[in-house]
Amino acid sequence: MIKLFPYTFAHPHFFWLLLLLPLLAYWFYYKRNTYFPSFNVPQHGGVFAQPTSIKVKLLQLLPVLKILAFILFVIALARPQSSLSESEIETQGIDIVLSMDISGSMLARDFEPDRLEAAKKVAMQFIKDRKNDRIGLVVFSGESFTQCPITIDHQVLLNLFKDIHSGMVEDGTAIGMGLATSVARLKESKSKTKVIILMTDGVNNMGFVDPYTAIKIAKSYGIRVYTIGVGKNGMAPYPVKDQNGKTFYQNYPVQIDEPLLRKIAQETGGNYFRATGNASLKEVYKQIDKLEKSKIKISNYHRKSERYHLFLFLALCSLLLEFILSKTYLKTILS
Repeated sequence: MIKLFPYTFAHPHFFWLLLLLPLLAYWFYYKRNTYFPSFNVPQHGGVFAQPTSIKVKLLQLLPVLKILAFILFVIALARPQSSLSESEIETQGIDIVLSMDISGSMLARDFEPDRLEAAKKVAMQFIKDRKNDRIGLVVFSGESFTQCPITIDHQVLLNLFKDIHSGMVEDGTAIGMGLATSVARLKESKSKTKVIILMTDGVNNMGFVDPYTAIKIAKSYGIRVYTIGVGKNGMAPYPVKDQNGKTFYQNYPVQIDEPLLRKIAQETGGNYFRATGNASLKEVYKQIDKLEKSKIKISNYHRKSERYHLFLFLALCSLLLEFILSKTYLKTILS
């Protein structure tokens, strides 16, 4: 079977018959000369001044109609078929909650422009790339709250994401609360895969739910947690306010509870990542994106429809027209 847009042909070997076209053309031309045998005419007078009649012009069309009918018959014998392809796509999305630390230390300038804005930018791109997933947003500092429940409406989520800033709640780092609130958003989920991406730059120092209790809750609901420690190694410029309320930056040692973040990830089947700059933070989200791919099942269906009827009809029309012209209007000139 060969493909010739827009058709495929079930019996393309019939196209070999088209090699007979030169013989047919010669035969019809020879037969035409029998209608008009050549003879010499003196080259004076008004013999050639008369225009060619319509009958003579139509007479030249008769062999063309026969040749056209032959070509159309050959195409019909080759059985042209049109193909209709259908694709059925089944997606199995993942339910994800982004749990983000918005404490004052997230304003440190070891990222550009700071940790929080860099994290927001990378996370928003992550959301845009996860078109088949429901995603929610939890923020935490000294307390935690749900900024956006899990939703497939990513534009709403992105708009709410832009609004988060440090100082929305009491300052501090309540990692256990951030994790527990994220679990609460996912515990009723029907999705087979439930994921939390928890990002922080500090040490748990507040909240009435300790991180180890939150780990047990996450495990009980089959939720996988990826943890990200944000901050460069060594010292980083942190925002500090003086007595007049003015903000200045002072270098402090970066303190991230990496053992806790590793334990959260290990106990729930996730991974721990350390991001020390904008580029490494982007790479972390890329790795998570690769690890948590939505399942997409594509089924293709092909239907073929016979299209030889059209060519057969046109061939018969050509022969019929040739027959009618030769037996009626052109009968006198052919007899």
